[in-house]
Amino acid sequence: MVKQTKSTDIDAEGLMTEFMRLKRGSVSRRHFLAVTGLGAAALMIGGTRRTSVATSEGSPLGKRVTLATWPNYHDPQTFEDFTARYGVEVDVSIIGSNESTMQALESGRAWDIIVPTQYAIGPYFRRDMLEPLDLRRLPNFDLNAHADRFLKPGVKAGAIYAVPKNAGTTGIACNTQHLDPVKSWRGFFDSAMTHASGKTIIHDYQLTAIGGALVALGYGFNSLEPTELEQAGELLIQARPHLLAIDSDYQPAMRTGEAWLTMCWSNDAAQMHRDVPEIAFDIATDGGEIWTDYYAVPAAAHNKPAAHALINHLLHPEIAAREHLIHGGTATDSRVRALLPDEILESRISYPDEAKLTPLEFGLAIVMTDPTRAEIMNRFRAARG
Repeated sequence: MVKQTKSTDIDAEGLMTEFMRLKRGSVSRRHFLAVTGLGAAALMIGGTRRTSVATSEGSPLGKRVTLATWPNYHDPQTFEDFTARYGVEVDVSIIGSNESTMQALESGRAWDIIVPTQYAIGPYFRRDMLEPLDLRRLPNFDLNAHADRFLKPGVKAGAIYAVPKNAGTTGIACNTQHLDPVKSWRGFFDSAMTHASGKTIIHDYQLTAIGGALVALGYGFNSLEPTELEQAGELLIQARPHLLAIDSDYQPAMRTGEAWLTMCWSNDAAQMHRDVPEIAFDIATDGGEIWTDYYAVPAAAHNKPAAHALINHLLHPEIAAREHLIHGGTATDSRVRALLPDEILESRISYPDEAKLTPLEFGLAIVMTDPTRAEIMNRFRAARG
């Protein structure tokens, strides 16, 4: 396990500053390792011997590894290949929100790997719910391949607790055979209660459900202001009778035409548009979410050696590139981007123009555990459809 040996109070910004100094050659590797305490980082930065991903201190990988991840987020062949190579079955659970994942872990669920969004890593860390990653077991992870903005959220107290999977946005998907493209969150709620009544899905996820309602009303995506939250809750309750479902796994209904309009993550949009071209996707002009997802190992994981082995497998550039062709996320690893075909890199869904991203916000950690938001979301779920 990678733990700090000297400087236990270096923060994420300090670690990345030292790493950039190392990359520029202005400090030695010895200085970097001494200041950050990341002695095992030498295994990625220079030619030091790497520990096998298959065993650590004689510990076998066992027979099963469990993964909690988002809907439609992996190529099943990736897990079959892992099982064929290591003899370890991959048991996949589908999650709908970061909040539900944390609640499950607090209730005693013990997945070996979770896929938190960047804003969730801090709350997990403060509750001692994550294991510092053993970088010796992740030779496929390369610090140099990721921009600082993707690395920093996974760094806490000088150790790396999460490594980037991919990025994306949260926007609006609609079936253009039935609706004109919906360009804003105000337009989304208006359409949900008129032309798309009975055909609309809102995420079962307070960050985006409440965030979208807030933006529709002209407020910030991460607002915690009580009056603004109450108005957002009222808008959600007003829309509730018009909804087909409150669900984070909306692809099946959109593909069959049962739903015409949904809150949508960009990776899902890329998949649906690829297979059903009439399903269009727009980043809302009035705001919304930009996000990055990560691989992390819970402190309560039963099989940490196999967790590291599976994460390492998923981080292999060729494997990650094949996964991206399936799930349509935005690659954060430059090695993966180099392997993707031009038609993927030119997709405005997965790789939008920077101007489109300007009004978007990253979720804030405080939003994840805000009791007012949780209460509003519970009322929304319980309201009569």
